[in-house]
Amino acid sequence: MPSPTSTYRLQITSAFTLAEAAEAAKYLRDLGADWLYFSPLLKAEKGSDHGYDVIDHAQVDPDRGGAAGLEKAVAEARSLGLGVLIDIVPNHVGVATPGDSLWWWDLLTHGQASRYAAAFDIDWEFGGGKVRLPVLGDDSLDGLEVVGDELHYYENRYPLAPGTADDGADAATVHARQNYELINWRRADYDLNYRRFFAVNTLAGIRVEDEAVFAESHAEIARWFTEGLADGLRVDHPDGLRDPGAYLERLGELTGHGYVLVEKILEGREQLPPEWATAGTTGYDALADFDRVLVDPAGQAALDALDQSLATPSRPVPSSFEALIHETKREVADGILHSEVLRIARDLEASGAVNGFGVGPAPEADAAGGSPAGSPLEPASVADAIGELLTCFPVYRSYLPLGLDQLQKAAALAASHRPDLAATIDAILPALGDASNEAAIRFQQTSGMVMAKGVEDTAFYRYNRLTSLNEVGADPGEFAIDVAEFHKRQVTRMRSYPNAMTTLSTHDTKRGEDTRARISVISELPTEWASTVAKLRELVPLGDGQLENLLWQAIIGSWPASRERLHAYAEKAAREAGDSTDWLDVNDEFEARMHELVDSAFDNPAVGSLLDAFLSQVLAPGWSNSLSLKLLQLTAPGSPDVYQGSELWETSLVDPDNRRPVDYGMRRELLARIDAGEVPAIDGSGAAKLLVTSRALRLRRDRPGLFVGYRPLVAAGSAALHVVAFDRDDAITVATRLPVGLAAAGGWGDTSIGTDHPRVIDVITGRSYDGARILLADLLSTYPVALLVPAEEA
Repeated sequence: MPSPTSTYRLQITSAFTLAEAAEAAKYLRDLGADWLYFSPLLKAEKGSDHGYDVIDHAQVDPDRGGAAGLEKAVAEARSLGLGVLIDIVPNHVGVATPGDSLWWWDLLTHGQASRYAAAFDIDWEFGGGKVRLPVLGDDSLDGLEVVGDELHYYENRYPLAPGTADDGADAATVHARQNYELINWRRADYDLNYRRFFAVNTLAGIRVEDEAVFAESHAEIARWFTEGLADGLRVDHPDGLRDPGAYLERLGELTGHGYVLVEKILEGREQLPPEWATAGTTGYDALADFDRVLVDPAGQAALDALDQSLATPSRPVPSSFEALIHETKREVADGILHSEVLRIARDLEASGAVNGFGVGPAPEADAAGGSPAGSPLEPASVADAIGELLTCFPVYRSYLPLGLDQLQKAAALAASHRPDLAATIDAILPALGDASNEAAIRFQQTSGMVMAKGVEDTAFYRYNRLTSLNEVGADPGEFAIDVAEFHKRQVTRMRSYPNAMTTLSTHDTKRGEDTRARISVISELPTEWASTVAKLRELVPLGDGQLENLLWQAIIGSWPASRERLHAYAEKAAREAGDSTDWLDVNDEFEARMHELVDSAFDNPAVGSLLDAFLSQVLAPGWSNSLSLKLLQLTAPGSPDVYQGSELWETSLVDPDNRRPVDYGMRRELLARIDAGEVPAIDGSGAAKLLVTSRALRLRRDRPGLFVGYRPLVAAGSAALHVVAFDRDDAITVATRLPVGLAAAGGWGDTSIGTDHPRVIDVITGRSYDGARILLADLLSTYPVALLVPAEEA
């Protein structure tokens, strides 16, 4: 199986099509990338900038360049010796515009008789034989009208089943005859009867475990491999699938056992199921380690104290991140994902594995190992117990029978939180641990949804002591790791999944890599940050201390961001946090003050002065962190991905900010100047990062034999704790950490590092050194990083 030495992710959109990707390919080859990595390409909702809302599996999206565009881009890649990795979406389809979504339109037209009825995961019985569509503004059908062979609700269009409008009946009567029911949008939280992607009503889950559904949804993907258009795949959200392992086996057959990655979040030291046919994850686990080795553990106590000081009577600071996510996950289980909880409860009842909500189990169910006999379970109690188990589940999902211990841990924790539910939990646990039980299967598909919505999309906006830690796949409760732990984790990654992807920024990260790198400097200046926040709160009081801390960190981390970008971020962050305003109940008065806070960064001289003063302390150390972060990722075990544009400073915030267009002409010109001998300064241009990125990528691609093993290197001297170094079979990485403390201590002094070679060359600067003992004051005099190779091999 060929695997990339590196990838470069391109967001393919109507504004940056496959034709533009073909034009950028030569620059990316010159940069040092080994494979091009495309975002989803199948036809998606009109105007989609991400492509995860597929509406037609049979074609490459014409707006993204179509089949001809893909062939052109791949031909250009092949001519340059580049591989091709493509993102695919097996879990769901887009249904926002039913008339454009081929499978969904047929389903709505013909209901259970549709050829696509088996493709969707629908509880027909619960919906009274209909699919419930949460689109009404209230419970009224006002605005509904029959137009030709369609039913219209304002701008929304739906099909009419054959023969249901022939008698000239009014719109409400015609509506009652359809295979769908339009319902109040608020009922989606508890009355929906189709599986979704997370809580997104416009993304309907599909049953890719069905052989016919797999075949039809993967026919175009199969063509990419039979015709040599793709070398590998990135699989989006495998945790939503009924049986991810079986899916990956089937995908392996389709691809000829090509390079396949899974977008999988691992919690803590969790490992992928070993039997999965995959090269590994897309790298969020690696991202967390790279970030944390650059965070100063000495700053934790002061930042914890600041966090506590921002509490209010209505929103006390939780005792820990674990306590917070119990709260937020439970909110999700009882709120936007309660429809999924109730469906698991119905599955338990239908299976006969529990006491049937008033009806005892059949004797044969008991004999076969079903739930114990006893008093009938109350529906509300069962749903409550399922919600608590989902809340307490410690990882994204289990893969029964693997992960049964995680279910048992969740049960013990749930019972400790809710002793009143202990008996109900005990009663339903055998069914939820039975891999063949429908409720157990659906529980596994749902636990990741609750985790993602409760943690990434809620808790990450409420737990703000140091927001560089609040990243997808990371645990903000883990503040920092030391160098020894960093090395330990790299060795584990190399031994487990040496070809898995590593990443720093993606289309889903909450903050770009360089935004995080600058925010991490706050860990070295906690007292100064607390003072700055206190003064800013006096100047621009908002009344939500946690959100204020988050917003001021975002402004510092992304500066100079535009006013428009910061307003958009503030609105999303505040509504995701859900403390002072939220998506469904907007607090206009609060949000007006929030937007005034953002404006003050641009318009209030006193605020500007405070921000400038703090920026002057973190700007240069942030750039140092950025270069260290980049070199560590590019040279550590795994296959590094460079997210589009991040070879220069990547100071984006959450999507859609991180999907902005990239100026490749400017990057191409900068790289040409560097290759011509220009030595870039570490400044706002980001050219120094381009130098580091290109030299590391080229070395990995052109000398892959240098990046096989991993050996930690230990520095000697007074500033030894400020360096991270390792040897990848004669490619030696040296990176600075905690630059504020380093400067305060007077610099590198006598600190040195030794190699096994008589002489080495830094491929970043071109300078050579005595390999036996290299003074870091000399090695890192121009840049805070170095990448060494033996002089005889340079």
